[in-house]
Amino acid sequence: MSAALVRPKLRFMTTTNKATTGELYVRAMAATQRIIDGVAADQWGASTPCTEWNARQVTNHIIGENLWAAELFRGKTIEQVGNTLDGDLTGNDPATAYRRSVHVAKEAVEAPGAMQSICHLSFGDYSGADYAAQLFMDTFIHGWDIARGTGGDTRLDPELVAACEPIAQELTRQFRQAGVFGEDLQVDADADPQTRLLALLGRRA
Repeated sequence: MSAALVRPKLRFMTTTNKATTGELYVRAMAATQRIIDGVAADQWGASTPCTEWNARQVTNHIIGENLWAAELFRGKTIEQVGNTLDGDLTGNDPATAYRRSVHVAKEAVEAPGAMQSICHLSFGDYSGADYAAQLFMDTFIHGWDIARGTGGDTRLDPELVAACEPIAQELTRQFRQAGVFGEDLQVDADADPQTRLLALLGRRA
């Protein structure tokens, strides 16, 4: 996607409960931290619904997302960050590494004007609000992946599920054909909101 063709959008600035997407992202990071804190030392190699990644690799991915957020919300470009966040970011203690990444991402996303800022992503320039929406969904759903893979509590916060659903609908509409998301799975008409959300993102509850 050409950066020149992408206009910063504000459609995710607020949700029906008036929370900014930045606030939702912070809540998702906290929810996922509780899941990661519950992973035992011998479970980091467990397979997850992200079939190409085990629990440690999923955790490494969202640590990287948080650290990238800290840089991009401050106006840096992909080129300026370079390869400094490549490789294994989990170290000897993935839970501690994740907690540290949450601290720096939270500080950046809660800074004055963060939601109105322009973030230079690999696929174009987006408003801080739109970038936070993407981060919220990614962190929230990957937390479920880790819980599912390691036998943790897979019940998601219903308020966050409700806030995530319209974001997931929009992002899958924009990017599914690019291979970013899995198949939109069919569910029963009376399926609960969490089941519907997970199915939209290619996951079986």
